[in-house]
Amino acid sequence: MSVKIRLQRHGKKQKPFYWVVAADARSKRDGKYLEKIGTYNPNTNPATIELNIDSAVKWLHNGAQPTDTARAILSYKGALLKHHLDGGIRKGALTQEQADAKLSAWLDAKAGKVDAKKEGLTKAQADARAKAFKAEQEVNAKRLAAAAQAEADAIAAANPAVEEEEVAEVEASTEETEAPAAEENNETTEA
Repeated sequence: MSVKIRLQRHGKKQKPFYWVVAADARSKRDGKYLEKIGTYNPNTNPATIELNIDSAVKWLHNGAQPTDTARAILSYKGALLKHHLDGGIRKGALTQEQADAKLSAWLDAKAGKVDAKKEGLTKAQADARAKAFKAEQEVNAKRLAAAAQAEADAIAAANPAVEEEEVAEVEASTEETEAPAAEENNETTEA
């Protein structure tokens, strides 16, 4: 019996959720499986992966072949590295302590990269929210200014006679102030 480490689909339409399972290669995609190794949720950013590394390594030692996607998940979580380091221990190239140190250093580096990506995404979302809020405030200010202008225009349209009288009074007062000034200019030129 050949064993495959593969994904078993769960979830609903357009929202997949996968179990990582060890199953007989002849069984259906969502059919019978030998052991559930973990879960994979691609709907989150970054994707959420929970994996029992020891179980995955045990199946790899027993000859289970991962599918392409399962191989990528196992590599991402460090199961393939642990399998590789265990091969080095069996051959005598490494001690268990050295292998554990290499694995923990790799896992710490990987966790740092994932945390940096999460922080970058959080910062990008916060920047996008701040930019949208600022744009919304500008639009609201323009809308209020336009409403105030429309209200002033409506008031002016309702009282056109009062406005014409005010304009006439202003013109008359400017003519009165210009006339004495003109008379003074004429007197100075005559003298």
